Amino acid sequence: MTKRVALVSCVKSKQLRSARAADLYTSPLFLGFRAYAEAVADEWFILSAKHGLLAPGDVVAPYETTLNKAGVAERRRWAERVQEQLLEVLTPGSDVVILAGQRYREHLVPFLRELGHSVAIPLEGLQMGQQLQWLNAWREGSILHN
Repeated sequence: MTKRVALVSCVKSKQLRSARAADLYTSPLFLGFRAYAEAVADEWFILSAKHGLLAPGDVVAPYETTLNKAGVAERRRWAERVQEQLLEVLTPGSDVVILAGQRYREHLVPFLRELGHSVAIPLEGLQMGQQLQWLNAWREGSILHN
């Protein structure tokens, strides 16, 4: 059976104290990403601008790092770190669902596809408000997942 893994981006809104990574991020968008990832994937991870790949149970302190303002070289270094981490958790031929913006996935998608993983980006091309609408529609059962 093919393993399905979800990769969820971090967000700006966080708790004010250290917490499990799954609970650190507090925005409605992240909560929607998390709910979707938990429903469709066998395993899920957070793409953290500061820490790279985080398991939901990893305890981390709040931070103020984002890839959205990072230059190309910095984003490439971050992606190389995450690629190494992904090699440790993905099994050959995994299905990977990415719930993250372009800057977080730009160097990961080609890498994953080159390794033979299928990659789905269900929210690709949607702005933040549209992503929230899509996630709400999914929660209400208007959008099905496989």
